Amino acid sequence: MIATGQDGTKKKYRSQKGAAITSLVIHYVVLTILALIWVIPILWIILNAFRGDAPNSVSGDFFPKSVGVEAFHLLFTKSYYGVDFAFLRWFANTLIVAVVDCVISTILVLSVAYCMSKLRFKMRKPFMNLTMILGLFPGFMSMIAIYFLLKSIGLSGQTGPNAWLNVVGLCLAYSAGAGMGYQVAKGFFDVIPSALVESAKLDGCSNFKIFWKIMLPLSKPIIIYTALMSFTGPWMDFIFAKVIIGNGAPEMWTVSVGLYNMMFGGQADASLFTEFAAGCVCVGIPIVTLFMFMQKYYVEGVTAGAVKG
Repeated sequence: MIATGQDGTKKKYRSQKGAAITSLVIHYVVLTILALIWVIPILWIILNAFRGDAPNSVSGDFFPKSVGVEAFHLLFTKSYYGVDFAFLRWFANTLIVAVVDCVISTILVLSVAYCMSKLRFKMRKPFMNLTMILGLFPGFMSMIAIYFLLKSIGLSGQTGPNAWLNVVGLCLAYSAGAGMGYQVAKGFFDVIPSALVESAKLDGCSNFKIFWKIMLPLSKPIIIYTALMSFTGPWMDFIFAKVIIGNGAPEMWTVSVGLYNMMFGGQADASLFTEFAAGCVCVGIPIVTLFMFMQKYYVEGVTAGAVKG
């Protein structure tokens, strides 16, 4: 009886171990397939950007026969839609919009998060519930309303000397409602002991001084996380930029609008594909670099901000 029991226990153990190994193999196979589906288009764009054998056409070969940087040279020196050094202008416009939105949105998000976390006032809970409900709706649902509001005050669809107002309107569109995305930052502030705030108030500190002198120095991970999210949003966005800036004033386009018009605009040319691919690579470099250097703080901000307050 004892031998039978031991043999049965061993068989059961082997069965469980085999099932665990099979499950692990299936998981890895599925994840590998999904990774390939995600990576292959990106790899194809990068290979086309450095294609030297057919720099002015779409090649049917996945791997280039020779490598070159002619596409980058043409991208940085050619004129598109009558704008000299157009890509550099578009890149600068995108950088300005992203940096302005990053600064404004980070301040708004952290300020609202501090108020929701450490201050107690009437309508606090209803306001939090309202922002949670509104956050369930995608941002592009408000696109038409935002366009007409900006159009009515002259911050959209401008051409000629006033074309720069389109960029101002785009900055407002990205940053005006940023405070509603305070939930992750609030979760981080909830972790900071409220005793620090209470003791500072007893010493006569104002809420602004507490926020600036106490909370922010302790919140480096969530500040970096919020800044990264605020920067990457307008940097990669196409829909709002296309609607607000429109097809006029090519010198004020962002990179996404400019690259789109290279392939599908009024002067679209299929031979520009390698230059389009080179532009995509240039757009991805700043984002990849930021995440590589800020990954540690990004992960800390996400995990700490996930704590329920």
